[in-house]
Amino acid sequence: MPDLLWDDVRNLFDPDLMGALPDLSVAGTSVEDWQAVFDLVRSSGWTWEYAEGDAVGALPPAGEVLSRPADAETADLRVRPVPDVLVIFRPMSAEEIDFDVDLRELQGQTGVDTLCGFLRAIGRRLDKPVVMTAEGDHGNPVLGFDPGGDRVVLPADPQLIAPTGGDCRT
Repeated sequence: MPDLLWDDVRNLFDPDLMGALPDLSVAGTSVEDWQAVFDLVRSSGWTWEYAEGDAVGALPPAGEVLSRPADAETADLRVRPVPDVLVIFRPMSAEEIDFDVDLRELQGQTGVDTLCGFLRAIGRRLDKPVVMTAEGDHGNPVLGFDPGGDRVVLPADPQLIAPTGGDCRT
């Protein structure tokens, strides 16, 4: 039984309260961290698609993606960790890995478990915190992966992801 239960976190998965596309991020990253995410996506068995504008193609090395000109088409890496859940990475800066999920696809305990598993996979690969904030509220995490505790937690202090709330472990 997971430690993070739908009944305890349902408000964090409410598109009307959080925005349909909450912001997820990993701060303090590098080109090497982006490459580690690309490698994870390729090796995970997840379905994925890379596009620059409307042009779909092979996923280039992270250094190539991040060194594109500022006026280049937007790059998106669309990942489906499970068939009905879409995660969209937008590689714009080496210093932060940003991605979105659609809360409408993450309802119920299965949605909580899917998100926790995905955040755990990213956080473990990078050995860095992965945080989720309400859409457009980048500075106030509502949950996140804590690499020290190797779990997804609810922060006691909105500025910190600390293992004081519920978590979802494997």
